Amino acid sequence: MALPVVKLGTLALKTLSKPVASRLKQQAALHPRFRQFIVSVAQANHQITTKMQRRIYGHATDVEIRPLNEEKAVQAAVDLIGELFVFSVAGVLLIFEVQRSARSEARKEELRKQELGAVRQKTENLAEEVELLKQRIQELEQMARGRGLTGILNIRHGNTETGKAVKTA
Repeated sequence: MALPVVKLGTLALKTLSKPVASRLKQQAALHPRFRQFIVSVAQANHQITTKMQRRIYGHATDVEIRPLNEEKAVQAAVDLIGELFVFSVAGVLLIFEVQRSARSEARKEELRKQELGAVRQKTENLAEEVELLKQRIQELEQMARGRGLTGILNIRHGNTETGKAVKTA
């Protein structure tokens, strides 16, 4: 019951994070100090990605890379912020799901250990009972060998004779 609700909640949170990211992008472009900060972040990101692409394609990396104009830089930065926000929400939800799953598995493992312990205890009890029965069988076999079959019959016969003797006396 709880599992579908949790999964539905995480899906709803992921879906809701996208409009929040859009609103965050909108607000980030309006504040002057933050705008300047994101422009510098976008320019640095542009420099790094361009150099990486040039290395991947085998082009010269010592070429001067032209900076983005301010509007493109702002747009690139707010897109990056929006994607980072959505990615962060998804990452947190993934971590939450993994931890929840791990706790569930730990509970199942604990139940398995308890069941295994109960089975082992029952097996030990049965083994002790079997040993006790083996000892009693050996004792009975030794008694039967010592008296012989006729000895056992004589005991019964003797008891009946003493019973008769008691009656006659």
